[in-house]
Amino acid sequence: EVQLVESGGGLVQAGGSLRLSCAAPGFTFDDYAIGWFRQAPGKEREGVSCISSITYYADSVKGRFTISSDNAKNTVYLQMNSLKPEDTAVYYCAATLDYSGSCPRTDFGSWGQGTQVTVSS
Repeated sequence: EVQLVESGGGLVQAGGSLRLSCAAPGFTFDDYAIGWFRQAPGKEREGVSCISSITYYADSVKGRFTISSDNAKNTVYLQMNSLKPEDTAVYYCAATLDYSGSCPRTDFGSWGQGTQVTVSS
């Protein structure tokens, strides 16, 4: 199981930006798909963006969020621009060797501890 560490969350005003990082010390992401998920209070965890040989974005974040990877640093980033209050959630990164596409939560077995993103109006 891959141990993942998220960072970069925080409090930001609507319209602002944050960049989340997902690192896996001691592992390489070469064969893994990495996903960013989020869970707001009272809601199910949902896929935000995933990266493998292709990238996936949920409709709610298309054009605002960008996922990228730095293989030299074993880190995947989620650049979040034009943030909205409805983006407020705990954001998790996850890894899988068995990615079926379209960022389904059930594909992912290794999860980080999460990082809180709060967008104020």
